[in-house]
Amino acid sequence: MTDAGMTADAGRRPARWSVWRLPRGLHPGAWWLWALGLATAASHTTNPLPLALLVAVAALVVVRRRGDAPWALAFRMYVWLGVVIVVMRVLFRIVFGGGQGEHVLVRLPEIPLPAWAAGIRLFGPVAVEQVLGGFYDGLRLATMLICLGAANALANPKRLLKAVPGALYAVGTAIVVALSVAPQLVESVLRVRRARRLRGGTGRGMRALRGIALPVLADALDRSLALAAAMDSRGYGRTAAVPAGQRTATGALVLGGLVGVCAGTYGLLDTAGSGYLGLPMLLAGLAAAVTGMLLAGRGVRRSRYRPDRWRPAELLVAGCGVAAAALTMLAGTVDPELLYPPVSPLTWPELTPLMLLAVGVAAVPAWLAPPPPVARVRRPPMADRPVPLTDPPTEQERAVTAPGGRR
Repeated sequence: MTDAGMTADAGRRPARWSVWRLPRGLHPGAWWLWALGLATAASHTTNPLPLALLVAVAALVVVRRRGDAPWALAFRMYVWLGVVIVVMRVLFRIVFGGGQGEHVLVRLPEIPLPAWAAGIRLFGPVAVEQVLGGFYDGLRLATMLICLGAANALANPKRLLKAVPGALYAVGTAIVVALSVAPQLVESVLRVRRARRLRGGTGRGMRALRGIALPVLADALDRSLALAAAMDSRGYGRTAAVPAGQRTATGALVLGGLVGVCAGTYGLLDTAGSGYLGLPMLLAGLAAAVTGMLLAGRGVRRSRYRPDRWRPAELLVAGCGVAAAALTMLAGTVDPELLYPPVSPLTWPELTPLMLLAVGVAAVPAWLAPPPPVARVRRPPMADRPVPLTDPPTEQERAVTAPGGRR
């Protein structure tokens, strides 16, 4: 290869890489599939080591790939909610007793209960095994919640509404509005606190609750009214003229299909049941439900402006979540005792190469996903900046600041 050809190839590679790294919003479905993969991986283990690593991976991806939208500020709230879940789970194990252990930490006075409450114990001896069991269960639930909170902080809920099928458009609208409540609430609290600091408010704790709760409630009410007016002006909730017979048939197909899916799932799980309740009923239910949704989707007329498309970055991000879940399930088949470390006898949790590989694959979107577009605030020119209001200089100050002036 000549020097000119090498130079041309070297010029093309940075160009392709720069196009791949252009700031853009990733498809929200890719973030949700990635987060669901992490939550699935967390649901298949109670080992605190991979659970803590999954929480760290979710926090890393959120910090590196979240934008400046209001919903991007909600991840911290999910982390605190996870901490509350772990603490409450441990407290429930202490209050209601549970499993007994050999290593007793403290002996609390036990409250006697009537005979009809046999099997339930209030307080009593608190063992290490009992506390660890509650901690493991609470950490697994908290990790699943934090993974879903990462998707809520990364994905745009308004863009997610475009990917909802027409039959579920009304339900999708309600879900998107519900998902955007928590980020908007966090934004309102931050805005009210900032305004209080600018006005000289120094109250903290319960004293500042009244000054923050009322403005936040009023702001939430104003946002709800503005959202309702905007949705009504854009035709949300209006349906096309569908005959009553077709509407009834569509509803019957969807409802019957869902019942068939439930019966087929039960038949697959219950090996002692009849054969027709298994896979045949599941397939028939899926076919009926899909047919009903397709018929219902024809009655919803909506326009699409710049539909979101799946690109290689979206496929890779979603694949990382699916791969993390699959590797965790594979680790469960190879070393199941390491995914569920026993608390009696006490054993130190361990990590396997498959667990580490699953965590590493889950962290790849922190560098693989394109950076989100961030709104830049342009500073006004010097002529447009406000001039500070100060008193005019005195004669002595003019003499000092004048060229050749003496002090």
